[in-house]
Amino acid sequence: MLFTEPAFLFLFLPVLLALYFLSPSRASNVIITLASLLFYAIGEWAFLPWLLASTALNYVVAIGLEALQGSRWRKPLLALGIATDLALLVVFKYATLFTESLNGLLAAVDAGQLPVPQIPLPLGISFFTFHKISYKIDVYRGVAQVRRNPMDLLLYILLFPQLIAGPIVRYHDIAQELVRRTIRWTDFSEGVRRFILGMGKKMLIANTVALVADRIFALPADQLSTGLAWLGVVCYTLQIYFDFSGYSDMAIGLARMFGFHFLENFNFPYISTSITEFWRRWHISLSRWFRDYLYIPLGGNRGSPLRTYANLVIVFLLCGLWHGANWTFLAWGAFHGAMLVIERLGLLEKLERVPRPLRHVYTLLLVMVGWVLFRADSLAQAGVFLRAMVGLGAAGGVEHTVARYLDDAVIVALIAGVLGSGPVWSWFSTRLEQLRAKARGLAQGLTGVAMAVGSNAALVAILLASCTQIASDTYNPFIYFRF
Repeated sequence: MLFTEPAFLFLFLPVLLALYFLSPSRASNVIITLASLLFYAIGEWAFLPWLLASTALNYVVAIGLEALQGSRWRKPLLALGIATDLALLVVFKYATLFTESLNGLLAAVDAGQLPVPQIPLPLGISFFTFHKISYKIDVYRGVAQVRRNPMDLLLYILLFPQLIAGPIVRYHDIAQELVRRTIRWTDFSEGVRRFILGMGKKMLIANTVALVADRIFALPADQLSTGLAWLGVVCYTLQIYFDFSGYSDMAIGLARMFGFHFLENFNFPYISTSITEFWRRWHISLSRWFRDYLYIPLGGNRGSPLRTYANLVIVFLLCGLWHGANWTFLAWGAFHGAMLVIERLGLLEKLERVPRPLRHVYTLLLVMVGWVLFRADSLAQAGVFLRAMVGLGAAGGVEHTVARYLDDAVIVALIAGVLGSGPVWSWFSTRLEQLRAKARGLAQGLTGVAMAVGSNAALVAILLASCTQIASDTYNPFIYFRF
């Protein structure tokens, strides 16, 4: 079920909120867990038994980790638990890629071919795999207590706001709220505000530019001009940010309505002035997960410079592979890992002497090159797109022009996307608050009322416009649902 479906907005969520707040507090975990089971089962009922069995195994492994304090068998048990989680992920997500790649090697030596398994990819499998691993490692490290009540663990794994596409919630970040939480009106209202803003990002900006990006990336090489290639990658750059950050905003907002506090997942990544800074701002929960559970255990930056660079590359190769079973994702991860190593080798110091606007352009160009790898269906298509972007494309006619794709809705979405990619609204709100603070007496009160009315009116407008799009538009995917 999508957060932007009428069934969710006007049936599932209102009914759940009513049951949640009208029931005794001791029943709250049961209600939201059952609702999360229903939420997932609606789209992925066939995979639900696997998910429940895997969660039960994690419950048993964590109990064992606690019981084996000081035992030499503790680390092997943790390794076994992580291996079972990863095995499930590999079978469902990577079996087809590995088999096709192996068949390519076999064909090169005229050997027989293996049957390619066609296994449907369960929604959100990467996200709840990371959650299960986080739980076991946190218990192993002693930063969180094991959950004796299996309902608490099931709730952590299945909590519906983050179940399908994150953000990746580390177990120790919400361990206490799984047991006891207090919902204040300020939290609930902030959750509603955040949800509406996220829905606006998704419906009004991401979906609009996505149509253009999809059409351009589907063009054959001989129809892809330089202008179209740049328009396509600009649209995709905005689409993936507003799609994923919009989902994260909705997830954070929904969680806040039910008393959970998720950490932020984006911090205006497109204002970054280096790839290093970009990864401090983009998909923050993923970066932190890889840092805490992979980069640091590998040695982080505690060893030699060469070991540090190797750790970075390994992490980003796996980060790319985590995103999807395609060599394009691996290339995207390798590209970002290589850029981080290059910046550590001295480029970052040189960039500090360059004017900030030029650093910003440098970062955006590299990020967009990376998005071409990320979006392309194959490395060959990525090569075609990159060549077209530098004027070396094979476009021979003017059948497809940039103007053909730029209607009023797309132009408005592009402008809103560019402005919304930076902290423009935060700056504007701060300026208004400063003006209100400078006012005195009645003027100060009237200014505050005007700001509140204006803010709420804007939220209502975003909500109505988003609902109109939901009612009239059938194009409504979330990019990260299949990662």
